Amino acid sequence: QVQLVESGGGLVQAGGSLRLSCAASGRIFSSYIGGWFRQAPGKEREFVARITGSGGSTSYADSVKGRFTISRDNVKNIVYLQVNNLKPEDTAVYYCAVTGRWTSDATAYTSWGQGTQVTVSS
Repeated sequence: QVQLVESGGGLVQAGGSLRLSCAASGRIFSSYIGGWFRQAPGKEREFVARITGSGGSTSYADSVKGRFTISRDNVKNIVYLQVNNLKPEDTAVYYCAVTGRWTSDATAYTSWGQGTQVTVSS
């Protein structure tokens, strides 16, 4: 089981940026696909981005393409989510998760972090 801990959230004005981090335990972290999801109040959890174990391939939700970038450092066991040009509608709790499948389906992700809050003011 991989243990995940997110950090880097906060309050930012519209147009601002943050870098979210997801620190993982476990020596085989690089074998997992990493994903970021978010959940706004009263809404379902939604896919944001995912990255292969090697970091060679990525995929994004249409709503964040061109503004968010997912990356990973397998030496440090961290998956990052750089979030730029933030909008009020990006306000949510952001979660990282891992899976062995290339999918945006949250039910396929087997380990989850506790989440980090991102709040964007207008």
